[in-house]
Amino acid sequence: MKPLADKVALVVGASRGLGEGIAQAFAEAGATVIGVARHPARGVVVADASDPVVAGKLMSEHRPDVLALVAGAAPLLRPIHLQSWETFSANWQSDVRMTFHWLREALLLPLQQGSRVIVMSSGAAVMGSPLSGGYAGAKATQRFLASYAAQESKRLQLGIGISAVLPRLTPATELGRPAVAAYAAREGLRVQEYTSRMGEPVTPAIAGEAFVHLATTPEGDGGAYLLTADGLSPVRGNA
Repeated sequence: MKPLADKVALVVGASRGLGEGIAQAFAEAGATVIGVARHPARGVVVADASDPVVAGKLMSEHRPDVLALVAGAAPLLRPIHLQSWETFSANWQSDVRMTFHWLREALLLPLQQGSRVIVMSSGAAVMGSPLSGGYAGAKATQRFLASYAAQESKRLQLGIGISAVLPRLTPATELGRPAVAAYAAREGLRVQEYTSRMGEPVTPAIAGEAFVHLATTPEGDGGAYLLTADGLSPVRGNA
C-alpha cells in the first residue's frame, strides 16, 4: 500500500525545482496533491503564497494532511556592500512572511491530528551565504518558526508534526545554479571545478524522498534536518 494513500498534500512552491520533485514524490506515494506557485504550471494553483488570504483560503478549502512549504524568492547574488535594503530583505518579505502565514493557519484551523507540516529552509541557515544579502538569516528564521510552531502544537496538544529541512546548495535547480556560479567566481574557480568539490548534488528526487519520509515516519513529528545527497541528518541545537 502506498504510504500517502487517501491523503491530501498541499505543496507551496510546486511548479519547479525541489518543489516539483516533492509534489511528484507525494503523488507517487498515493497522495492527492494540490500545488501552489506564482508561475503557471499544469495542475498548479497560481497564487502569491505570501498573501495571508491565499494561505487561509487554501488551507480551509483543502485541509491537507501534509503541508510542504517550499516556495522562496531568488536572492540578488551580490556581496553585502552592493545590496540595497530592498534587495537585502527580499527573502524576509517573501520566504519568512509565507512561512509565518501558513504555519499560523495550520495552528489556527487547526489541521487534524497526525497531520504534518514540513518547512524547507536552507543549509545557508547554518553555514551562511555571504553573496545573498539577508537570505541566510531569513532561512534561519524559517527554521525557528517551524520550531516555535511545533512547540505550540505540543503545548496545545494539537498533534500536528512540524519539521524543517535544510537542503545543501545544489546546482540541480534553477535557484541553485546561479548561486553555485557566483560562489565559484568568488573563489576564482570554474563552475565544474567548484561543483566537483561539493560532492553529489541534492536533486528534486532526493528532496521528494526526504519529504515523503518526514510525512510518513515519526521523524516528521519535529526537528530540523540537513539534506544532502546522502539523505536527512538531524541538526542539533543552534549548529
